[in-house]
Amino acid sequence: MAVPKRRTSKQRKRKRRTHYRAPDNARQACPKCGDPKRPHRVCPTCGYYADREVVQVDDF
Repeated sequence: MAVPKRRTSKQRKRKRRTHYRAPDNARQACPKCGDPKRPHRVCPTCGYYADREVVQVDDF
């Protein structure tokens, strides 16, 4: 069985894991207002989901 001769340094370990990052959140344009929103969620800007108002958003 293969056994490492030396301990793997933090730098070498981190170089190997540079691509193991979390993916960016997907965004799409809201069909009502055009602002970016996450898919399958209520738009935080206008409060619409699937062409109907779900949340009433107050304008400041």
